Amino acid sequence: MNAWFEIRNLHVKLAEGDREILKGLNLSVNEGEIHAIMGPNGSGKSTLAYTIAGHPAYEVTEGEILFKGENILEMEPDERSRAGLFLAFQYPVAIPGVTVANFLRTAINARIKAEAAARNGGVVPHDVKGIPIPVFTRQLREALEMLKVDNSFAARYLNDGFSGGEKKRAEILQMAMLKPEMAILDETDSGLDIDALRIVSEGVNLLHQQNPRMGVLVITHYQRLLNYIKPQFVHVLIDGRIVESGGPELALHLEEKGYDWLKEPEATA
Repeated sequence: MNAWFEIRNLHVKLAEGDREILKGLNLSVNEGEIHAIMGPNGSGKSTLAYTIAGHPAYEVTEGEILFKGENILEMEPDERSRAGLFLAFQYPVAIPGVTVANFLRTAINARIKAEAAARNGGVVPHDVKGIPIPVFTRQLREALEMLKVDNSFAARYLNDGFSGGEKKRAEILQMAMLKPEMAILDETDSGLDIDALRIVSEGVNLLHQQNPRMGVLVITHYQRLLNYIKPQFVHVLIDGRIVESGGPELALHLEEKGYDWLKEPEATA
């Protein structure tokens, strides 16, 4: 049986230039599993996240990324999202003039209409209007409460003037509302203090409890995030390849010993 999410021999370079960043990466995540990828700066962690999402700055020269048996490299970024993939960005972009609530409702409605069109020969049926406002309002209120955020948060412009913690809460809020089947968290702990880290992590854990089929790939530089979001498997990415895999104890070993022991020739042969 194929894995829920599988990366096979992935080679990626910058679209402008010849420098290869990912050099034959392999990874499998089964349904409901939480995996963590750790690695030093410049190892290719964010490149992996952006490639999964379909960022045009990165070009796949070889390999496949399979989600539920389908190669997502043949899909546009919006198609990947509708298929059930979600990326929480390390550095979320501000969108002045667009409130959090309007952004979320627009995203949900776009997904509903695209799915309806796919079932109807590419045409959106006239009776498909999107998510009813009362339903959306209830779901948004519940998600805000889960993340311990005041309801006024939804009326603010998306990420405009947000603190680091607020930006990451907004990312997890999107995850709560879009209900993905495979979530990639790209250094979600970056810029968070301990309280914000705990709240964001509790949100991720609760979403996973609500949807135990969801796979989660946590990309992080530090072990501290994994004290809250507990993976079953930890992988080490160095120089574009996964050079070591293990259980949660591997993250603790990396916290103590660093990465130098894995950069030796015998470890990467």
